This record gives sequence, structure tokens and C-alpha cells, in this order.
Amino acid sequence: MAGVMVDAVGRVLLAQRPPGKHLAGLWEFPGGKIEPSEPPASALIRELCEELGVLAEVAEPLIRVPWQYDGRRLLLDAWMVRGWEGEPVSLEGQALQWCLPSAIDPAILAPADRPILQALRLPVRYPITPVDLPPEAFEACACMLREALVRGERLLQLRLPLWPLRLVQKLAAELLPFARQREAAILLNDDIEGARELGHGIGVQLKASQLTAMEERPLPLDQLVGASCHDAAELARASILRADFATLSPIAATATHPDAVPLGWATFQHLVETAALPVYALGGMGAIDVTRARSMGGQGVAGIRSFWLPET
Repeated sequence: MAGVMVDAVGRVLLAQRPPGKHLAGLWEFPGGKIEPSEPPASALIRELCEELGVLAEVAEPLIRVPWQYDGRRLLLDAWMVRGWEGEPVSLEGQALQWCLPSAIDPAILAPADRPILQALRLPVRYPITPVDLPPEAFEACACMLREALVRGERLLQLRLPLWPLRLVQKLAAELLPFARQREAAILLNDDIEGARELGHGIGVQLKASQLTAMEERPLPLDQLVGASCHDAAELARASILRADFATLSPIAATATHPDAVPLGWATFQHLVETAALPVYALGGMGAIDVTRARSMGGQGVAGIRSFWLPET
């Protein structure tokens, strides 16, 4: 059980694991164990009271992270806490600090807490460029993406299979200063080297075939790594490689992949429960599906055509 306490200016509270404990010195979101038969919301209130002396009042589920430490399995159930009575103080001897999520270095966190940070940082929408855009549409595509950033999109994927690789990289480079100003990220589809060259603010969306071919995370922690997954095995591989999030597809039927058998929402929910990273629903999704995906434990939805229509 972990409580992600968010104050009025958007900072979150971190606690440092004390000397003598497993992962001593690393930081985590405060919380503790759920007692047998104890409802998660009750456990959250009890743990934050015992650890910090506060009474949690307004909380909602954020992400559930199945993890394994030294052969011991745990399920870290993280909740957003936006209201509480009292001022947090250290009642168990741990150091505390308030931080903006964007300023937290994931390397200082306990490994199981890193997916919580990403779930906190990531938006609920993940637009992907239409795949049939021709190279001649460079300026129109750049304008479309800048407009998306202006209206509040914070995660965009450049999937442009008809374009030369260097032209996609040129587009990303032109958009990068604009994206950085808005604390947004642009991901290149399967182009790891291009992401490395462009640096902070540019990430990569790995194909499923790339997941099986690599042994370690391909980018530093300050560059996002997404993983394109279609089943439990690929989600597990994405977690092993410490990807920041995954897309899971296809959830519904799509015009671009008419022969693909949809997973459906029930399977999406089941697979999300086994995943140790935030997961976006992809395939036949639109902005109207965000609430449903969130209610089933997902981070949100990713999509192509419906995300570029004026009404979305």
C-alpha cells in the first residue's frame, strides 16, 4: 500500500528508507502492509496515520504494481491522496521531502515505486500520428503536432512509416524545444538511435519484436521508453526491460488491422492487473474511452485517427 500525497502546488511526499532496512537510502511513497481482510482504503488511512500522523480524506486508485524482491512477491497498491487532516511528520524516523513529480530522478526511488512515479507523470491520452501521412506533408504534420501540444497533449508518438528516418528525426528536432517548454515528450517509433541523438524530451516506442531482442533498457531514465504489447508475455518483458509504460492492443476492432482479433475490455483489465507498469488501451480507442480504461486500472488510451479530429 502506498499513498501518493499531492499538495496544493502539485508536489508529492517522499519518504526515505532508513538504515538497516531493505533498500536503505532509497526513497518511496509512504505506506505499508495491508492487514488480512483489510480494505485498501482503510489500510491507506491507517498507514498514513501511523507513519505520518495525518488522516487521509480524499483518495482514488492510481496504479497497482506487482513486484518481486529477492524472491518475495508483493503487490504495491498506490492511491492518490489529495486531501488530509494534519501536517505530515516523520513518526518512524524516516527523512521526508516534498518534490514536484517532474523534478524526481527515478534512480533515487525504490524499483517498485518507479512505475508509480511514471503513472503520476504520464497523461491519460497518447495520440499517435496517422500512418498514411506522406513525406510531403512535413509542414502540415509539424503544425498539427504543435497545435496538439498547445491544446494540452503531453505525450505524442511519431509513427510515420512512409517517411525516411532522417525526416522523422528532423521533425522531432524541430518540435523538441516546443515540447520541452510544455514538459511534453515526443516518442519515435522503434528508432532508438534517433532518440539517443536527440536526447532529453525524445523517447522511443519499442515494437514487440524489439522487446525480445534486447537485454536491457535502451535509453537513460530521463528519456521515456514505451513498449508495444499484445499479450501477458510481452507486458512481462516490457517490465523486465524497465520500460516506462506499455500500449496493449488491439482492444477493439480497427480499420487499419481488420484481421486482428480484439482482446476486449475484460482481457484488458485482466492483463493490466498482472502488469508492473502503466498500460494504455490501444486499438479502436478514442478520447471517450479514457474513463473506461481508467476504471479498469489502465493509464488511459492511445489512438490514431480519432485523436486528431477537431471535437477531441
